[in-house]
Amino acid sequence: MEAITLTQLSKSFKGKCVLDHLSMHVPEGAIYGFIGENGAGKSTTQKIICGLLQPTSGDVRLMGRPVNDADIRAHIGVLIENPGVYLGWTAKQNLLMQALNIGLPDPDRTVAEALDVVGLGNTGKKKVREFSLGMKQRLGIASAFIGNARILVLDEPINGLDPEGIREVRQALQWLNQEYKVTILVSSHILGELSKVATHYGIIKEGRMVKEVSARELSRECRDYICVRVEQPERVLSYLREEIPLDGSEIVDGEIRLLNAKDGAAVNRCMFQNGDVASEIAYHQLDLEEYFMKLMGGGVDA
Repeated sequence: MEAITLTQLSKSFKGKCVLDHLSMHVPEGAIYGFIGENGAGKSTTQKIICGLLQPTSGDVRLMGRPVNDADIRAHIGVLIENPGVYLGWTAKQNLLMQALNIGLPDPDRTVAEALDVVGLGNTGKKKVREFSLGMKQRLGIASAFIGNARILVLDEPINGLDPEGIREVRQALQWLNQEYKVTILVSSHILGELSKVATHYGIIKEGRMVKEVSARELSRECRDYICVRVEQPERVLSYLREEIPLDGSEIVDGEIRLLNAKDGAAVNRCMFQNGDVASEIAYHQLDLEEYFMKLMGGGVDA
């Protein structure tokens, strides 16, 4: 089942199109990295999913049900922009007030569990104003999760954090996903960090979905390989497979790709011994940031 399904979603503000027939498919149990340039429509999309904005047209479904279904909306947690907390209160006081407001049974146990999940269970009487930015973000995540949310929608939760804060937020998201089976839709422009947690990606440009891809598929597209161009790729590959240690190999668009091979000199030497000369031998390495930039058509700010 898909946790979030958007079909032909459009949104305009004062005649300006922000989302243009956007479709999205977030599998249940995924950590879905939502990537796009500033102004591409990420925050607008997330606000529509959370019911904070109404689309101009299109359909939004959560766990297969309409977005306005009260039962399913009770299981959606949201952290968009800054956490809404009282700075003069403790973490426990903030969450306890929320738990009481939404009528959760056994609020003390629920709050304690949520704080432990994000690593804030030992903050005691420390006021939120004394928290680091990373601690405040984790409190925001706990606030979104409280009540056993099945889906979390997080907009730039690691923006502005130092490396330690980023690590703490990353661990909290992984714990929620793996131990509580929470589906997480998270946007971030720190693509290196996003690649450490995401199981799926959606890449948006100018309000349209450019590509959706799983981390496994992305790994195949981004994996390192030596590219060899020769006149007879099938014949050359047959003996390279026998004489060069490879994790795998393939021919794509007439070029040989030797997966995870790193010794170009050995490849060249093997070909020379077999009477072949390559017109090109190149080492290919592509990470998430480069992949994103390639899809966007150049250097951009995610």
